[in-house]
Amino acid sequence: QVVYYYSSYCKLVKDGAIQCGDPVNFVVPTGNFGDILAGYLAYRTGLPVNQLICASNSNNVLTDFLNTGTYSIHRPFIPTMSPSMDILISSNLERLIYTIAGQDAKKNSELMEALKIDGVYEITPEMKEKLSDFEGGYSTEEETKETIGGTYKSTGYVMDTHTAVAAHVSRAYRDASKDQKKMLVASTASPYKFAR
Repeated sequence: QVVYYYSSYCKLVKDGAIQCGDPVNFVVPTGNFGDILAGYLAYRTGLPVNQLICASNSNNVLTDFLNTGTYSIHRPFIPTMSPSMDILISSNLERLIYTIAGQDAKKNSELMEALKIDGVYEITPEMKEKLSDFEGGYSTEEETKETIGGTYKSTGYVMDTHTAVAAHVSRAYRDASKDQKKMLVASTASPYKFAR
C-alpha cells in the first residue's frame, strides 16, 4: 500500500496542484491501522508528508490512543455502517509501537501482553512524542450520513461509508487546525460493497 501514497503525491505534482517537495496531509479511514501505517512508511522513506490523520468511526479506539497514548479496549463495541472499521484491537498498530519503541522487541511484547491480559496499555512519554506525525479524529454515524448526503447533493458523487468517515474527519481537522496544506483522503472501498 506504500505505493498508493507516492502515486497520489506524484499525481498532485503532475496536475500542478503542488510543487515537488511540498508537504501534504493524508486522511485515512482505518480500524486496523494497516493503510495508514503504509503512509507512515512512505513518509519514513522520504515522501513529503505534513500530517497523517487517522480517521475512525464510532469505535474510536485509535483516535483515543493517538490523542492520549493509552490503548484500551474497555469500551462498548458499536456495529456501524462502516464495518471494515469496526475493530477494537488494531493488529497493525503493533508495528508502529515497535518502531516508536526504538525497535525494542521486549517493550513491544510487554505492551501487547498487557493488552491481551488487561485490555489496556500505556506507552511512555518518549514514545508518545514520536506520535506527533499522527492526528486522530472520528466520525459518528450521523456525521457519516450527513457527509454522504452532502457530498452527493453538491457533487453527484456517491461516497462509500468508509471514505465518508475520512471526509468528515478531514473537514474537522482543517476547521480545528486551520491547516491549508493539500489534503488527500484515502478512499478504501466501493460504495456498492456496502449497499445496505
